[in-house]
Amino acid sequence: MLTKNVNDTIIVRLDKGEEILASLHAVCAEYGVRAASITGIGAVKGTTIGMYDMETGRYSTLPLPGFMELTNLSGNVSALDGETYLHIHVTLADENGHAFGGHLKEAFIGATAEIFFTVYDTNIDRARDDATGLNTFHW
Repeated sequence: MLTKNVNDTIIVRLDKGEEILASLHAVCAEYGVRAASITGIGAVKGTTIGMYDMETGRYSTLPLPGFMELTNLSGNVSALDGETYLHIHVTLADENGHAFGGHLKEAFIGATAEIFFTVYDTNIDRARDDATGLNTFHW
């Protein structure tokens, strides 16, 4: 991983084999990020995405073991119970251009990824919303 801090933006290059969520957590720890929006593109191999089921209150998962283009990574950084909370969604495309999308559960870099954190000078907290079962923004 290679990082560079420019004003309110942290620029990140992830390398082959690195796991995205673990790497994003490492960036937050290194730079003390408490609130940010995140965007990125790249290539992955070995990804699991999820979809929240409102009826069961659980995530279903879809493993995508092959090489895929990471056509969009978007999300944010906040805090839940004082700990860094990443809420990341992805859109992926296979070799035929078929797209898959959802909540990122795990992904390993297949070639590289280019990710930008726009950091905000504030705290964004989350709390469990009993109506949905989700951890939503709370202030």
